[in-house]
Amino acid sequence: MQYCHRSFPAFLPALLIIAAATRLSAASASDWPAFRGSDGQGTVPAGNYPLEWSAESGIAWKTPLPGAGASCPVIWKDRVYLTAYTGFFVPDQPGGTQADLKRHLLCLDRKTGRQLWQQDIPAKLPEEERIRDHGFAANTPAVDDKQIVCFFGKTGVIAFDHKGKQLWTADVGDKTHGWGSSASPVLWKNLVFINASVESESLYALDARTGRHVWKAEGIREAWNTPHLTTADGGREELIVACQKNLLAFSPADGMPLWTCATDITWYMVPSAVSHQGAVYCLGGRSGVAGLAVKTGGNGDVTSSRRLWTSMKGSNVTSPVYHEGHLYFMHESRGIAMCLRADTGEVVYEQRLERAGQVYASALLAGDRIYYVTREGRTFVVAASPKFNLLATSDLRDGSIFNAAPVPDAETSRLLIRSDKALYAVGAK
Repeated sequence: MQYCHRSFPAFLPALLIIAAATRLSAASASDWPAFRGSDGQGTVPAGNYPLEWSAESGIAWKTPLPGAGASCPVIWKDRVYLTAYTGFFVPDQPGGTQADLKRHLLCLDRKTGRQLWQQDIPAKLPEEERIRDHGFAANTPAVDDKQIVCFFGKTGVIAFDHKGKQLWTADVGDKTHGWGSSASPVLWKNLVFINASVESESLYALDARTGRHVWKAEGIREAWNTPHLTTADGGREELIVACQKNLLAFSPADGMPLWTCATDITWYMVPSAVSHQGAVYCLGGRSGVAGLAVKTGGNGDVTSSRRLWTSMKGSNVTSPVYHEGHLYFMHESRGIAMCLRADTGEVVYEQRLERAGQVYASALLAGDRIYYVTREGRTFVVAASPKFNLLATSDLRDGSIFNAAPVPDAETSRLLIRSDKALYAVGAK
């Protein structure tokens, strides 16, 4: 496999022994500790989540934000954590220079939305003169019992404790891009995985307690997706990253390349993969082939032996959910809800939603309901069924942009929905 070069620091063997013997404190069933939840699948069991709401009703609390952002909130114990940015190229806020650019990590009370603390992080300069659509805070944090890990692109990976004290910082490259950086950190055992495709065309594993580089895989090109951890049928754990033209799998412990599969997708890859019972499903691209399924557990080039199907239907931005043999997602620019058979890629339905507009937020599956949030702040609730059924439409428009996926608070049966202006807890007070 020539696409990847791995490098290891001298202390790797000792770290692997520690990682094998030690696990991070597991999230509870009511926590949502990372992008798309603890397993990266964007699903939560059935609960009494709200079906309809508006800006005037059905809102438990609303917290104004200091700045914009496309990142999602994460939930740990009695806290909610969220990032934002201010000072430069903020939507509807003219003026400002790169010297004014700051990222912010906010800590909120889970039940009331009251802000407990805020940390401000100056940007390493120079940055891009403008970021198309997504801004400078698109990477969702990852949290465990010890820390909150944030990825701010060129500014680096920074960990804070639960009181807001900075613990460590790590450099993963200094390149920038006009579409910004969006891949979110993934915590696994004693490692943090960072897709730094934009910053250095590399996938990093960092020591979760110090930020030191443990291993690095190069050749990660045109990849904006968050790495996905899955377990193959034989029990082997695999770390999946979608790149331009190839889907790649690595051993998470040491970065060893496991397999590669041609996607036949020639564009950049933004949606994060999902998996189920030994198969991984991936969307991406803007035209031509836009989706595929691969059986995990292989070795080397598995294109001819383990690629299950490819599809001309997919998404350029939004990540899918898997439910009872089907994949569900929204096409980002056409307002079309999609359902594909997971075993064949066959289109089951393709339904345009009235006034949906653009959708950048990934789908959320809550029990037998799927929540789609548009960039204008409308939420479409669709039955998780191969027969299309629109259950409800709600409108939370506040004059700003909604790019983040909705997050379930299982403890209170609320949904956290983030705009550039505010974080909303939708549900009973």
